[in-house]
Amino acid sequence: MVNRKLVVLLAVVALLFGAMFAACGDDDTATTAAAAEEELIIGVSWNNYQEERWANWDEPAIMAAIADAGATYISSDAGSSEEQQITDVERLIADGADALIILAQDGTAILPAVESALDQGIPVVAYDRLIENEGALYITFDNVEVGRMQARAVYAAQPTGNYVMIKGNPADANADFLREGQGEVLADALAAGDITIVAEEYTDNWDPAIAQTNMEQILTQQNNEVDAVVASNDGTAGGVIAALTAQGLDGIVPVSGQDGDAAALNRVALGTQTVSVWKDARDLGMAAGEAAVALAQGTALADVAGTVIFDSPGGNEMVSILLTPVPITQDNLQLVVDANWIDVATLCQGVAAGTVDVCD
Repeated sequence: MVNRKLVVLLAVVALLFGAMFAACGDDDTATTAAAAEEELIIGVSWNNYQEERWANWDEPAIMAAIADAGATYISSDAGSSEEQQITDVERLIADGADALIILAQDGTAILPAVESALDQGIPVVAYDRLIENEGALYITFDNVEVGRMQARAVYAAQPTGNYVMIKGNPADANADFLREGQGEVLADALAAGDITIVAEEYTDNWDPAIAQTNMEQILTQQNNEVDAVVASNDGTAGGVIAALTAQGLDGIVPVSGQDGDAAALNRVALGTQTVSVWKDARDLGMAAGEAAVALAQGTALADVAGTVIFDSPGGNEMVSILLTPVPITQDNLQLVVDANWIDVATLCQGVAAGTVDVCD
């Protein structure tokens, strides 16, 4: 009897341990499955790749930040179509995006898609261009300050005469932020009559060809009597300088820009562009990628590192990350070389020896 009881007891113990191990195995399987389900997906909606910086600088930085966090990057390109971008955002959500980074083609047109995402609990980062929704995190460089830097450099080079303002895309709030900063710097000279704004044009989609056409028409209307051009980015600056070159005015009329495009920095070295306000897109992309992951993990907007409150033109208090730009002129071209933003050969192509220190 004793032996039979012992056998029964051992069998019961074995069953109990088997159940425990099975339960542990189920827990491990459940944990693994949950971990797989929790892998984050960050969706990025690009308005287009017209500007060289998006593919060359911003996207790789965003992708690196997302990868470093163990998350997955998915993206779409709207090809400058606001309608396509709305469709793209819907598809990114359907593809499982836990957070969205949106470079808006039109900050107003994209609002319904942003509101839909937020209603579904999907955080949104408004990347480099304002989207007027307090639920979105706005990440950009200080574009009003960019405008100030552009105007300061042009005004320092030409403090009198006829000015032309070549603005950005009218559907992009940045175009007006830049113009605001430019106006602040030039206000006193305008009031004193030292300078006169003889023409002012927006540039649809920031298209260099449109900027060139606008500038050609302005030169014709003004009989080439233009002394300075405040252009709002490097693409429009390139169009402006092409128009000036056709009239023999390149290198004579100061022109501003921004973004630190390779062609623009070369023009700065050559002396045909006065300034390119450098916004290190690697910093912007990294900040956006990190913020999107944090938001997808449940971090509250106000708790994202480095945020401040930005009072938007629409009267919204936007939780924002505002990075500081740097104006690049012939005097400090070494900065972009030291930062590995551009190599000396590209920067100095066609530059006469002895005219610029970095190109010697």
